[in-house]
Amino acid sequence: MAEPGGVADRVRLIRDRMRAARSRLPPAMQARPIVLVAATKGASVSQIREAIGAGVDAIGENRLQELLEKFADWRPTVPCHFIGRLQRNKVRLALQWCDMIESVDSLPLAEAIHTRHLESGPRAGSSTPNRGRSILVQVNVAGETTKGGFAPEALEAAIERMASWSGLAVEGLMAIPPYASDPEAARPHFRMVRALAERIAQRRIVGVSMATLSMGMSHDFEVAIEEGATMVRIGTALFGARH
Repeated sequence: MAEPGGVADRVRLIRDRMRAARSRLPPAMQARPIVLVAATKGASVSQIREAIGAGVDAIGENRLQELLEKFADWRPTVPCHFIGRLQRNKVRLALQWCDMIESVDSLPLAEAIHTRHLESGPRAGSSTPNRGRSILVQVNVAGETTKGGFAPEALEAAIERMASWSGLAVEGLMAIPPYASDPEAARPHFRMVRALAERIAQRRIVGVSMATLSMGMSHDFEVAIEEGATMVRIGTALFGARH
């Protein structure tokens, strides 16, 4: 359930909880910024405007059609991330709207993003016109057939392949652990993602950064931060249950 009060009040409460979780990190990690992505599936434009006004760092959309309908007359003033399942035939459209694709779950999708980015050139207003499109590589941490992503054992080889495509800038990893009512159940999954990122970072693959770990949602983001998340995706706790 969402926290009481309006969206702006909930943003402030989430920020307070993020700071508290970060304070439990080792001192050397406490200064690292953590990006708050408002997961806006089902949220109204007025709610999204309020969240942006209250200081969320980015918005995350799951569905292109919903994105186009909501932003037909108004473009958000913060970066837009695509966080849902993306079909290859919708890549061109996604790149017109989204600064980052968080949910790259296959090599064919990664190659399509690379190709379309080179064909289309930089997105209007992009501050980084000469680099590849920012992506996160999705890890299927529990082998769930209902979720996309690379198996942990296949991740490094896939990232090596992506590193050869100039249209991509691999910024890190994204994961969605199995839902459990107890947030602690997600801790081993978050810990595994951090370990994978650290191992890949040690290889110093050209064109690959593991600086971003997008993991943690409304029910488990504090555990995710304690395990090294640098980006959290919060929907229900900001906007209420989806209908």
